[in-house]
Amino acid sequence: MAATTFEMDGSVMEGGGQILRVSAALSCIHGASIRINKIRAGRSTPGLRPQHLSGLELVRDMSGGNLEGAIVGSTEITLTPGKIKGGNHIADTQTAGSVGLLMQVSLPCALFANGPSELCLKGGTNAEMAPQIDYTMRVFKPIVEKFGVHFDCDLKMRGYYPKGGGEVVVKANPVKELSPISMTERGNITKIYGRAFVAGVLPFKLAKDMSTAAVRTIRKEIKDLYINIQALQEKDKACGNGNGIIIIAESSTGCIFAGSSLGKKGVYADKVGMEAAEMLLRNIRHNGCVDEFLQDQLIIFMALAKGTSRIRTGPLTLHTQTAIHVAEQLTKAKFVVTKAEDEHSNSDTFIIECQGAGVTNPNF
Repeated sequence: MAATTFEMDGSVMEGGGQILRVSAALSCIHGASIRINKIRAGRSTPGLRPQHLSGLELVRDMSGGNLEGAIVGSTEITLTPGKIKGGNHIADTQTAGSVGLLMQVSLPCALFANGPSELCLKGGTNAEMAPQIDYTMRVFKPIVEKFGVHFDCDLKMRGYYPKGGGEVVVKANPVKELSPISMTERGNITKIYGRAFVAGVLPFKLAKDMSTAAVRTIRKEIKDLYINIQALQEKDKACGNGNGIIIIAESSTGCIFAGSSLGKKGVYADKVGMEAAEMLLRNIRHNGCVDEFLQDQLIIFMALAKGTSRIRTGPLTLHTQTAIHVAEQLTKAKFVVTKAEDEHSNSDTFIIECQGAGVTNPNF
């Protein structure tokens, strides 16, 4: 156990929940205490929200550690982790707080546990300002598994804003160490598919309208591919009312991209479909290998891996810059971002290279 306590300013850069998630996960993996202050200082509701608190309590429980300042609204916490243990753990935001974000903080910890973990995560599965669970399962999971990670994600119940009530069970096996990844060849887009859903009392017509508008928007730019966006009525596995769409594109080299959007009161369904389609197209245009949402989620894995990882991407998001900042402070990883200079690149194409810290699991 390191005697020093790392200090982290929670208001820098993106200044939100991401600093908490990356810092808390790395603190647990290293077995080093961390104090995070000025948490979400610039937000309209500063301090911890219920979903941030659930995530911190989850990694505290996984590591048998101690957490101070753990109340909603708190702007300073201190996490003193113990050793990460496998087994069963539950986290419940009791709101529509994102289960995808709970997974972001807990999955890296589970990989460095002393045995298999089963994480029961409850909250919103398809919520604003967070990856939809469909994104986590269809984009994040297959790409993260390239690091040598193996986990299952079982969707028990979908939960929507404002009630939540969703549930996902994640089963993960520990690793000795993570392998670096290289994703620098985009290839051609070979497949576009997705799902447009309605749940609860909302009429099925909304799903069809979202799907039709999305296909029409993509067709303007990509004319030669069959686009299959299923319209679905969520029946048994959904808690509450909601509608939304996720569209996924795959490339010939195994890159996966997505665009998604959720319905809101007073927003026409075709606008929701168009928004998701435009997001997908934007993430294909830059000729990178990962979309803007996967970019920041891969940083912690690149930092922990043994060896050099390289990913080709579009412009760096503030989330990604923040994740790099935290990872460089809390690990020995070194990141270099360069402009991609080749015949397929444009002014928006970059390469993120990371000399990983090569963290090994002490239980192997």
